[in-house]
Amino acid sequence: MASPNSHPDGYERGDPWFEDGNIILLTNEPCIAFKVHRGVLARHSEIFQSMFELPPMTTGPNAEVLEGCPFVRMYDPPAELSSLIKTLYDYTAFQNRNATDFFHVAGVLKLATKYIIARLRSHAIRFLAETWSSTLQGHDRMIELALRAPPVDGLSFPYVHPLHVLSLAREVDAPVLIPSAVYFLSLYPLTDILRGDHPKLKIEHPSRPPNQLSPLDIQDYTLMYQHRIDAILGLVRTTCGARTVSPGCTGNVCMKAFAKLSALLSRSWFVRTGPLHFMLQALDEVDNDGSLCAQCRRAFKKDVTAARQKLWDGLPGVIGLPSWDDLESDYMPPRSS
Repeated sequence: MASPNSHPDGYERGDPWFEDGNIILLTNEPCIAFKVHRGVLARHSEIFQSMFELPPMTTGPNAEVLEGCPFVRMYDPPAELSSLIKTLYDYTAFQNRNATDFFHVAGVLKLATKYIIARLRSHAIRFLAETWSSTLQGHDRMIELALRAPPVDGLSFPYVHPLHVLSLAREVDAPVLIPSAVYFLSLYPLTDILRGDHPKLKIEHPSRPPNQLSPLDIQDYTLMYQHRIDAILGLVRTTCGARTVSPGCTGNVCMKAFAKLSALLSRSWFVRTGPLHFMLQALDEVDNDGSLCAQCRRAFKKDVTAARQKLWDGLPGVIGLPSWDDLESDYMPPRSS
């Protein structure tokens, strides 16, 4: 058996391969070689810089030379290492056209975290947070896209399962993504998640995060599931069902309208209903109800809008995380100028 520093018996050239490169990164299994430039990688990562500062053994029977160029053994998946290198060279924008785009970002983020490439790590987290948002406005944009975007490869937007986002966030220590991921995960029946047969969970990709729920995941899922149901019942029974008319209301027509709305909403929700969107639907119903006076309509809109924001602001605390502001400042630093 060959020693760890011996010349590899067989390898394939990977992408990228720069003919004028001065260092080769050689993955272990499978054996893929990437010829790159020390300076480019070292400029982005102190880990790479330290690796390359060690003088390679270029002569003798155990010389670490491949095609006349020193090589360093790497123990990362070749697909992820390839994506990381390309991103460091080209810094092309991440995209969200399909599930493969998510797994590409996931692979880059994992290695950017491992090799302490802070700027790229922050960029990747910010990109994911555009979908798995830390703001209510971002959440609403995501829902609108999910409702109107056509399926891609038979998968609905955002194309990946929230369990994959949750697993990735825990792996790379990016809790700013966790509340949104757990909120959407709580929309799925637990039995379905445990069975693991959802099409989004069955996608095969070398950078796919784990499909299994951890004990902490199950705890967070349970807490968020209950919180979500409580929010729906609060809207139906209290905000609508126990509502009194506003000062200046001219009659009892509005009381009957809110009672009717409460009955309608109580029949309209089910266990997969998201309360944040459900509240918007309640606002639409009120806007379309011509029997309500202007004062009651205006007061209801104000109360529900405030309730939505309060529900959103409280999501991290439901699962024991700091506030959104703290999560953003700690794990999603401001963009570089």
